Amino acid sequence: MKILKAVFNFYINSSIHVALAVYALLRITEIYFDIPYRKNLNYFIFFGTITGYNFVKYAGVAKLHHRSLTERLKVIQIFSFFCFLALCYFAFQISLSTLFVSFPFILLTILYGIPFLSGFDKTLREVSYLKIVVVALVWTGFTVLIPLVDAGLEFTFKTYLILVQRFLIVIVLILPFDIRDLKYDAIALQTIPRKIGVEKTKRLGLMLMVFCLILEYLVSVNNAMQTPFMLFFFMVIIFLMRAKTEQTKYYSSFWVESLPVIWWLIHLGIHNF
Repeated sequence: MKILKAVFNFYINSSIHVALAVYALLRITEIYFDIPYRKNLNYFIFFGTITGYNFVKYAGVAKLHHRSLTERLKVIQIFSFFCFLALCYFAFQISLSTLFVSFPFILLTILYGIPFLSGFDKTLREVSYLKIVVVALVWTGFTVLIPLVDAGLEFTFKTYLILVQRFLIVIVLILPFDIRDLKYDAIALQTIPRKIGVEKTKRLGLMLMVFCLILEYLVSVNNAMQTPFMLFFFMVIIFLMRAKTEQTKYYSSFWVESLPVIWWLIHLGIHNF
């Protein structure tokens, strides 16, 4: 049992789970635009997510405690290094145009973890309201914009609607994390729950998801696309409304981040039925 728990904790703490959520959203985009499976791009984004998230989460910790790193953190560092090597390999397998479009989002990720503001002691992550916007932009870029560019598709009205929808979905998925982190974040960090309160944050998330539902009916033309989103919509609302500052350990880090994966699996089930 201890081994299983250790493996599961590694799965969460090493960002494999969040990378799977990003990968699921990428696969959903392929379904929406009928894009053939592109292994090199998908692996580039999957390993890039692990590398980027672990860099943001652990770079500061490693810098402060590099001589007394715990065995767990050392293992995550080694794992992240091999993921970075995999990222570099798959980066050479995709087109230069795709890499060019990826660069601004890669830069945002780096600046999210490296202090460069206010005398080089403040990151984008520590700027009020910017944290949630940066994360949503990066997720939207890697799960919608970049796969469309890589596939060489023209941008249509549907494309812009899905870009907006994906951005808002990621915003809503972040809200349970921000609610959880109310007791940890500095008072100066004006997250949405700290600024307007938990209940108003939930109402905001509900309104954003309703708007996303409207967008879904504008871009989807059949039940095979609308049904999975409806199920995903209700799951997001349930988890958002049940979010609180005193959450169980894996409420947000596992269950909320599992929702894109479940959405993708529902699509797979319906399309393979």
